[in-house]
Amino acid sequence: MSDSRTRPYFVGIAGGSGSGKTTLLRRLQERFENADLTFISLDNYYISRDDLPRDLGGNINFDHPSAMDLTALGGDLNRLAQGETVVLDEYTYNNPQIVPQKIAYRPAPIVVVEGLFVFNHPSVSEQLDLKVFVETHEHLRLSRRIRRDAAERGYGLEDVLSYYERFVAPMYREHIDPFRHECDLIVPNNRRMDAGTEVLIHHLEAVLRRKQSS
Repeated sequence: MSDSRTRPYFVGIAGGSGSGKTTLLRRLQERFENADLTFISLDNYYISRDDLPRDLGGNINFDHPSAMDLTALGGDLNRLAQGETVVLDEYTYNNPQIVPQKIAYRPAPIVVVEGLFVFNHPSVSEQLDLKVFVETHEHLRLSRRIRRDAAERGYGLEDVLSYYERFVAPMYREHIDPFRHECDLIVPNNRRMDAGTEVLIHHLEAVLRRKQSS
């Protein structure tokens, strides 16, 4: 069994696509030493393309919880809690032309898990000590997704809008937004997220001080 004094403090960060989860992670990375925090992205737990959920037209739904191996993530969190290092392949967006890199998640005083569905499966959510929700108006999430998909993936406007209306928006309402009311901290990100970010940082600094003094 893991010792409560050495067990990592697990933080889950969720929110809709384009809400600003990655921005919040960058802020944390800037303020903490690598040895103090381990960051886990749920993106690295996508199942294989052949097994991804599809609609009646055969279109892949990347925005459903079943697209992720949440059971595997729960098992990996348990291994980290036991002091083990977790090694897995980096997600390559199911691109067979890319050879995935190995990612090592090491036990740290604080482990931050980020992704759309980190609250959806008991094997994950029940291990979280703190649940954080990044809340952003839908029109801002959509505009950010349009810019991101155009810049990073070369998607046209019509393709982005079609996918958003078919999958992203309804999946958010059904599988992400309901968990907002169960969270310990909501970080608004409609204009700036500085205040909510500082609240989270101060809390994590206090957690580190308690661990270092125990």
